[in-house]
Amino acid sequence: MSERQIKVPGPDHPITITPTAGRVVVSVGGRVLADTAEALTFQEAGYRPVQYVPRKDVDMARLERGPQSTYCPYKGDCAYFSIPEAGARGEAAVWTYEQPFEAVAAIADYLAFYADRVEIRVE
Repeated sequence: MSERQIKVPGPDHPITITPTAGRVVVSVGGRVLADTAEALTFQEAGYRPVQYVPRKDVDMARLERGPQSTYCPYKGDCAYFSIPEAGARGEAAVWTYEQPFEAVAAIADYLAFYADRVEIRVE
């Protein structure tokens, strides 16, 4: 069994985490699921920027923790939540790094949403 590799962001794989300018609203079927002025914009290498929303600003009662998990050598273990009211589209639509590696520690206690499964507005 091999150990999981841990990588540190750098010039070959940059990661930046910055406060989002403005308010982030996440909706499902027209109902607001999250609303915050404290989101973080997570930019990793060549990927599209992702909005991470503080858990305290998410209606967690509408989420259901799923069995899915993944591992990222830059961020750590990732857990997933589903949005039952969204049906199949809501399966594992939300992810979180509950104990992220030190280089990305700012995203602890934050959730991210797949933009093709929910509506995300930055106002």
